[in-house]
Amino acid sequence: MSTDNSTILELIDLEIGYFQKKKPKPILPSINLNIKKGELVCLLGPNGAGKSTLIRTIAGLQKSISGKVEVKSNDIKTIGSKKLAKLISLVLTDRINTTNLTVYQLVAMGRHPHTNWFGNIEDNDKEIILESLKLVGLSGFEEKFITNMSDGEIQRVMIARALAQNTPLIILDEPTAHLDLPNRVSIMNLLKRLAEETSKSILLSTHELDLASQTADTIWLMNKKSKLISGCPEDLILNNEIENTFGGDSFSYDKHTGNFILQYKQRKSKIYLNSSGVTKIWTSRALSRKSFSISEDSNLALKVHAFNNNWLIEYNGIRERCTSIDELLCKLLEMDQKGLIK
Repeated sequence: MSTDNSTILELIDLEIGYFQKKKPKPILPSINLNIKKGELVCLLGPNGAGKSTLIRTIAGLQKSISGKVEVKSNDIKTIGSKKLAKLISLVLTDRINTTNLTVYQLVAMGRHPHTNWFGNIEDNDKEIILESLKLVGLSGFEEKFITNMSDGEIQRVMIARALAQNTPLIILDEPTAHLDLPNRVSIMNLLKRLAEETSKSILLSTHELDLASQTADTIWLMNKKSKLISGCPEDLILNNEIENTFGGDSFSYDKHTGNFILQYKQRKSKIYLNSSGVTKIWTSRALSRKSFSISEDSNLALKVHAFNNNWLIEYNGIRERCTSIDELLCKLLEMDQKGLIK
């Protein structure tokens, strides 16, 4: 995050929602938040909480019920579309439907708010287009057709177009929605780097809680009480806001690991697990997945010792050695089914 504390986006008593028979139907209390220069903000919340409505309202695509959205002290309600396009660039979830555009042509569209009446691309515009492609790692892709690119590459092209638009604020709606895991990680890392290197403010909505908590400077969290909470990821985890928002009856959020833990129906048999480090973590997860209850009581009759990729089952004089977690689980389940474990 940039050390420049200048405010780029400011939400002032903003009420978002919709109108039903001309009557306002707000979905959140008034919002007073801001984004600083060079800050990466991730908007998180359950489905239906209003993330898309907030994104669309900030971008000027949907009317607010009341209040203001200001970008660099400009009220977006009072400025024209061309000036707004110089303040906010938007990357939506919708897939590209074009069949005959090259990468260069698509990124060049980002320069239209800055060109003359005829839309001519000047030398300065060309430099910005090429620099934008370089920033997203697509130098040399200029003549490649969009139809010949992967989803991850296309998302980088769309981000390059937003960079070419040269606005202080970039807004993205679910930028990783259609991507596989490596590309989701790559795009989130790219956005974090762009905020740091270009000092642009970036706001994105996402369901990627794990990635957001590792990349965002600030999280805007829409919780189950229809309230928008802002804070750094670690604070929201430590004060249980993340757990309260995303936890459920069948799973919980573990603040120690940053993972969601499924709540399994436990078997009667309890196991004392003698292990440490990464072996203990994954052995414990495997045992829990098979509904064995893990205890810290070293006096239990059933023990599993796990070290150096070797597992030893110890029970009432029985000692069984295993060379994999899969073998360990098979033997424990066999013992349990035969009633050997009480």
